[in-house]
Amino acid sequence: MGKRILVLGTGAQGSTVAMRMDEIPEVDEIICADYSKEAADELVKILTKGRSAQVNAKDKDHIVEIAQGVDLIVNALPLEYGKNVIEAALEVKAGYQDFAAPEHIVPSDDWIEGIEYMLTEYNERFKAIGKTAIMGTGSAPGLICVATRRAVRELDRCDTIYNLVYEGVESKRFIPYWWSPITALSDMSEDAYAFENGKQIRTTPFSLPLKRTYDYVGYETTFVEHAHDEPVYMGINSERYFKGAQNIYFKYSGVGIDYARPLYRSGLLSHNPEPTPDGGSIIPFDLVLKHTPPAPKYASEIKSIIDEGLVSDTGAMVVEAYGKKDGKDVRVEVHVFAPGLVESFEKAGISSEMYITGQGGAMFTKMHVLDKYVKNGLFSSDMLEDEEVDYYFEMAAELDITLDIRVIEI
Repeated sequence: MGKRILVLGTGAQGSTVAMRMDEIPEVDEIICADYSKEAADELVKILTKGRSAQVNAKDKDHIVEIAQGVDLIVNALPLEYGKNVIEAALEVKAGYQDFAAPEHIVPSDDWIEGIEYMLTEYNERFKAIGKTAIMGTGSAPGLICVATRRAVRELDRCDTIYNLVYEGVESKRFIPYWWSPITALSDMSEDAYAFENGKQIRTTPFSLPLKRTYDYVGYETTFVEHAHDEPVYMGINSERYFKGAQNIYFKYSGVGIDYARPLYRSGLLSHNPEPTPDGGSIIPFDLVLKHTPPAPKYASEIKSIIDEGLVSDTGAMVVEAYGKKDGKDVRVEVHVFAPGLVESFEKAGISSEMYITGQGGAMFTKMHVLDKYVKNGLFSSDMLEDEEVDYYFEMAAELDITLDIRVIEI
């Protein structure tokens, strides 16, 4: 009997997972649930195994009701609903996959403490029901985490890791983000995470610039600090999975950074109410978000953007791992290549962001469906075992997502 999957959230990520799972014979049913029943209905129209549902993710019991009898819950909802979703998965005894990591898992506001709690307490709870749960399963975190696992395989001992992402797709239409603007701008507005000298620290957004020039981009790009999960996951797992790395950073560059940096510097990404001349108040972040267009999702919209013409259609995802190999100082570079916007649309009728993030997530889902995970419990995407890493990139190659691994003596 085939697997039944509940996909929560029908945005770019959830939609891509649903479409890819619709192609797999081992899947019998895909329940597509969203707060907007209309959005769920639209997605189901293009599926053969889909069923739509409206869900109020603020109500854990409502998720439980919809999830009865499913084998896996894929959480593609905003972070604040994560605790309800993961608790629902445990209650119905289903596997769990999250594109990010839930917020508010512990009473404090310390997100790192929440991650550590998930990797201990929730790990044991999923082990107890014999199920696998994995978090951080998009492109970054997700694909880049698996690429980092592949990079450190080339080292005897690792000292420093950089995860570098450049978003170079720019259309003539104003589209600063090809994924959730609220998630992007929220990340832009808070201190970043880094693992430095063996300790978790916070860094100032847009700080610590790192310049790189890649031949396939053709010009210099400047990467800066950006709030992301990878340094937290990898820092916690440094000794077990990353050859003892003491310094781990995530840095970001591109159109979204160029849009957000002046907003941050001017205070327009603040979440604090500010008075207006008429005696009222306004939250700057909410105003900016209102004027930031949503990510393109439907094929007709993406086609019209491409037809209007692109300013650029490029990007980079690179892992740099520095350390020792056979007593020598080396730098391992793993360059991840994936279809650009035009090619992604030609291949699958989706944007390049949907392709690499959604397809990246769908590969984690496929591993659930095909029972390719070798352990139960909860873990992050940087904790795949070597055979899982290899299988992941075998699947990726079929989607034209490939690695160029360079080992350079320094």
